[in-house]
Amino acid sequence: MADDWIRYVDREMVADLIKRAQRSLRGRLNLNLHPKLDDPIQRLLNAGSPGSYVRPHRHRPGIWELVLTLRGHIDALVFDDAGRITRRLPLKAGGEGIIQNPGGVWHSFVFVEPGSVAFELKPGPYEASLDKEFASWAPLEGEVGASDYADWMATASVGDRCENDRSRGSG
Repeated sequence: MADDWIRYVDREMVADLIKRAQRSLRGRLNLNLHPKLDDPIQRLLNAGSPGSYVRPHRHRPGIWELVLTLRGHIDALVFDDAGRITRRLPLKAGGEGIIQNPGGVWHSFVFVEPGSVAFELKPGPYEASLDKEFASWAPLEGEVGASDYADWMATASVGDRCENDRSRGSG
């Protein structure tokens, strides 16, 4: 059938994603819109709430990522190689802020409002081992200190570096 590729996302589907994200251990959850992981263009929704930890990471150089907020408010954080915040960019629903990361740039996201939802677009195929490199100076998800790091990211300003990051021997 010609319309097999159509994927319609409505308000109820987004509300269900938010509820499932709130119940998840990570406090966030994504919904792939692409039909398979080897799709050449990855499209997904990512729902989360304050306190959810997105470990700083970077994608390979040239592997861009575009993110905009469909619901709520999410801040994009950009870091230098030492873990210092170089930019804090508000992404709010209604197109008030869109970020396109060219790849090779350390970044993370902070869910500012409960039930925020981002739309992400990036080239595929998705290969878990190649998708991203995690920052050695930030704690692993679920590791002692990850919650504190997430709390720090929620309020940190440009120029700040977490005093308890892993590169200083605390993790």
